[in-house]
Amino acid sequence: MELHQIETDLQNPDFKYRLDAIAALGNHPSEVAVPLLAKHLHDPEFLVRSFVARGLGKHQTSESFAALLQILKFDNTPNVRAEAANSLSLFGRLSVSHLVQTFIMDEHWLLRRTILATLVELECPEELLEVCLQGLEGEDASVREATVDALGSLAGSRQHQSALSQLLILKNSESERIRVQVAYALKHFDDPDAKEALAQLRQDTNHRVVGAAMEDLLQ
Repeated sequence: MELHQIETDLQNPDFKYRLDAIAALGNHPSEVAVPLLAKHLHDPEFLVRSFVARGLGKHQTSESFAALLQILKFDNTPNVRAEAANSLSLFGRLSVSHLVQTFIMDEHWLLRRTILATLVELECPEELLEVCLQGLEGEDASVREATVDALGSLAGSRQHQSALSQLLILKNSESERIRVQVAYALKHFDDPDAKEALAQLRQDTNHRVVGAAMEDLLQ
C-alpha cells in the first residue's frame, strides 16, 4: 500500500481501514512507520491499538521502545498491554527490567502470563525467578499454574536450586491443578529430591496428579 493511501486510511472512521493501514506500515522504514503508529496510541478502537503495539515491535528504535512503554503503563485494555509486552520483549535484554516492573505493578492474568512466557524465552533466570515468586503470591490460578511451569524451565540455569526448592514446597499445594503442574515441572530436574517428590506425587489422592506424575513412565 502506498504511503499516501496509508495516511488517508488511518483517518478513516471505519476502524477496519485503520487496521489495514497499520498492517501495511510493516513494509515501510522505521522513520516513516513509527511516527504514524505513535499517533494512534490512543485510538478509540482497542483492536487498532493492539495492531499498533504489534507494529511497533517490528521497528527497533528508541521511539518505538518509548511508545511501547507508554502503552504498557497507560492503556486500559489488557489485550493491548499484553501485545505491547510481547513486542517489547523483541528488544531483548533491554526490555527485561521493564517487563519485570510491569509484572509487579499490573496483576491482570493475561499480561502476567504473557510476560512469564517472554522471560522464559529471553533466558534471564534471576529476573524470571523474581516474577515467579511474585506470581505465586497472586490470587489468579492460571498465573500460578503458568508460574510453576516457568519454574521448570529454570532447571540447569543459575537458579536451578532455587526453582527446585519452590517446586518441592508446591508439591504439597492444596490445589490439584498446581500439583499437576509441579509434576510436569519436576521432570526437568535430575536431582534425587525431584525424583523423590515425583514418586510421592505418583501416590497422590487425585488421579490427574497421578497421571501427570506417571506420564513419562507410560510412554
